[in-house]
Parts: sequence; structure tokens; C-alpha cells
Amino acid sequence: MGLDFRLHNRHPLRIFSGSAHPELASEVAGLLEVDLGLSTTRRLPDSEIHIMIDEVVRDQDIFFLQPCSAPVNDNLMELILYLDAFRRASAHSVTVVMPYFPYARQERMAKGRESISARVVANMLETMGASRVIYVDIHSQAIQGFFNIPVDPLSALPLLADYFRKPEFENAAIVSPDVGRTRLAGKYADLLNLPLVVMQKKRLSHSETRTTHVVGDISGRRPIIIDDLMAGGSVLRQLDALYERGAIGKACYSITHPILLPSALEILDSDERIDRLVVTNTIPLPPEKRNPKVEVLSIAPLLADIIYRVHNAISISEKLILT
Repeated sequence: MGLDFRLHNRHPLRIFSGSAHPELASEVAGLLEVDLGLSTTRRLPDSEIHIMIDEVVRDQDIFFLQPCSAPVNDNLMELILYLDAFRRASAHSVTVVMPYFPYARQERMAKGRESISARVVANMLETMGASRVIYVDIHSQAIQGFFNIPVDPLSALPLLADYFRKPEFENAAIVSPDVGRTRLAGKYADLLNLPLVVMQKKRLSHSETRTTHVVGDISGRRPIIIDDLMAGGSVLRQLDALYERGAIGKACYSITHPILLPSALEILDSDERIDRLVVTNTIPLPPEKRNPKVEVLSIAPLLADIIYRVHNAISISEKLILT
């Protein structure tokens, strides 16, 4: 990666990984030209998790990489236990690198007597000794305010937008699937010099939505629909409204976090209007989710760059943060 390690911090840089996504951690460590730290996660017969750090970490700057995607609670608990172990092993600092932040869609009380689960996660990370948190394209930007420690909210937007700098997308339009994603979609549109279209939807349940309005002109243009994550595939069901208003060609999706539940994969297989789904590797994509229409871009260079900058107290470029 061409990093200048003459900017040497007296606390050694170490990269460790939980069991959620060791492939991504290995790629990041390789780019930083450091060895991946040695540790062991065991699942005990009674379903408890036991972790062990297998080398000395005293007075070292630890960057622990663990996206908390499914199984969410297992991965989150493993992360919490590692934080405790690093603290007890006298690490100088522990930065939690969470490419995918769990419970981010539960950041407020939509109804009375609900838990604000994202705040609970923030409290847990702080209480167990996290020095800093790094995440990518979180569902709600307000979650940054739940923390009293430094937080670096990164975005995969430049990486994903770069993918669409091709002649085949010159007549496209950037589509926001709802009003809440308009700001993100606007940044795509600015970077690619494409028009912006905004869909308004009504949520009928946790898994079902209905499009009520389309704002902007999609007629004669190929849709590129953006979002931070795709789980059950509700955004895949919104194509009818676009094609009824004159969209042409096959649709593409630009998604940071490919959760991809079975219902989403079924729609990808069955809807011929969908050309491809461009995603990042913030969370692992197991073989059963490897659909021919899914194209994966690596987030590792972004994470490696940020880790290098944080470790050496270098300013983080605004291009790497969604502001």
C-alpha cells in the first residue's frame, strides 16, 4: 500500500480479528504489512463463548476487527469478551473496527416502551473499554452521538460510486429508495454528475413497504438504486414504480452491507429487470449467498488507510467520511 512507517508510534500497531470476518482482517493486516494477531475463539458445548489472546499485547495499540452481522448476538458478545481480555492484558488502547454496526435500525423509540438498542450497544462498547470506534455506512448517523469516545463514521460511497464511472451508466439516474437516504443518494449524484430521483414509501411492517410517490424524472434513464444495506429485499420490490414512470434498461443496486436474506436472493433470481447488485465485503458473503448478480468490492484498503492514520495521529481526509 506504500505506507511510510517512518511515522512510528511508540505503541506497536496490532491487528486482531474475531471469528466474524477473519478474511477481511487478514486483508487489512496484509495491506498494513503487519501480522494478524494470534487469538482463539471457542464455542463451548453449552453455547457459551470462550476467548483467549495467544500473545502479549501489553502497551500495544490494538485494532480489533469484528462486523456484527448474523449471528448478531454471538458476534457482539464475542467482541465484548475480547474488549475485556485486551483491557485485562494491559493493551495501551483498543480501537473497535466494526464495518457493520449491529442494531443500527433501532436508534430511537418509534413507539412507546421500546428499547433504543443502538444506544445499548454503544454503552456496552464504552463500558468494556473501547478507546475508539470505527464503522462504515451506519444506518442512522445520529448513533455517533451515543458515544463519549471518538468515533470515525466511514463511508464506502467513493468506492461504490467509482464502480459506476463507466460509459454504460452515462444515461443513468441515482435513485434513493426513501426520503431518509436522500442525502446519501445526493452525494452519489454529485460524484457521478447524474440526476437524482427520490422514492417515498410507507412502511407496512418490519419487512413490507409500499412506494407512494416518485420525485424526479426517471423517464428514459437507467436506475441505479442506492442504500446502506439490503436484508429482506424490500428495496428490490420498488422497481414497478420506476418502470411505470418510464425507466429503461436493467436496474443496478449499490449497497454497502449485503445481509441478503433468502427473500432478497429469491427476488434477485426471479426479476429479470435487475442487472446486478454491487456490494462491499463489510460482512462475509457465504457460498449460499453468492448469486451471479452480486458483485463484491473490497473495503479493506479504506479500513487499512484509516487505521494507519489513526495509529499515527494523521488527520483523516474528509473524502473518507460521510459528512
